[in-house]
Amino acid sequence: MSAARPALRLSLQFADARHRARLPRHCVARWIRAALECDAQIAVRIVGADEGRELNRTYRRKDYATNVLTFDYERAPLVVADLVLCAPVLQAEAKAARIALEAHYAHLLVHGTLHAQGYDHERAADARRMEARESELLAALGFADPYRR
Repeated sequence: MSAARPALRLSLQFADARHRARLPRHCVARWIRAALECDAQIAVRIVGADEGRELNRTYRRKDYATNVLTFDYERAPLVVADLVLCAPVLQAEAKAARIALEAHYAHLLVHGTLHAQGYDHERAADARRMEARESELLAALGFADPYRR
C-alpha cells in the first residue's frame, strides 16, 4: 500500500493576468505536491520586476528582482509558506538557458517548496542534498535535470 499524498491548499495569484495562461493551476499544484513531504498551505504569487525587486530589497536587502522568494512561516505539522516568482526574471533565465519556460517554472516551484520545508543551499553539502532532491523530483515530473545542461 502506498503512502497518502500530502494535502495542499493552494492560493495562486497573478500580479499580471497575462501569465495565468502559462501556469494552469493544476500544473502548479502538481509540481508543488511532488515536493511536499507533509500537508501544506501555500500561496504562489507571480509578480513583475518592480514587485519582485521591492520584496527582495525589503526582505533580503538585495536591490534586484530574483527568480523565487520563499517565505516560510510554519513547517510542522503543516507547511505554511508564500512562494513569490518573478515572471520577467524566469522568462529571461529560461531564454538564456534555452529551456522551456514551463520547465523553469516547475523547477523553481519545486525549489521554493523545498525551501519552505527547511532545505537550504548555503553550505556545499546542503546544496548537493537539495539539488539531488530537485533533480529526482523533476525527473519524476518528466523534466530534464536542471543542474545538467
